[in-house]
Amino acid sequence: MKKMALALVLALGVGACYHATIETGLPAGPDKIEKKWAHSFLGGLVPPETIETMEKCPNGVARVETRHSFLNQVANAITGGIYSPMEIIVTCAASGRSREDLQLVETEEELKEVVKGGEPFLLQLN
Repeated sequence: MKKMALALVLALGVGACYHATIETGLPAGPDKIEKKWAHSFLGGLVPPETIETMEKCPNGVARVETRHSFLNQVANAITGGIYSPMEIIVTCAASGRSREDLQLVETEEELKEVVKGGEPFLLQLN
């Protein structure tokens, strides 16, 4: 009975798919950059390479999605978490608004005002 319960717990744990989405506020365009096997190690402590988007997404990025597909999680389980790949999907922004059209926010006061207005912005971190 204990073996059956352990097998059920492992099956449910491997079957769940981690998924995170980041929206920038820019309208989505048709172009996407997809990387099904972004190589990560030690449960994500060593992250995958940075995806360069400037060439394919000249108007900026509308959305970034990261997820661990079923096969990514199988690879993670087989290696005991040493190799922990993930899938990354970057959706480019539509051509109607470019990065240059966005308000640059550099201070906390500017950030509060822009957030109240609901408009997309670029945040300058120092």
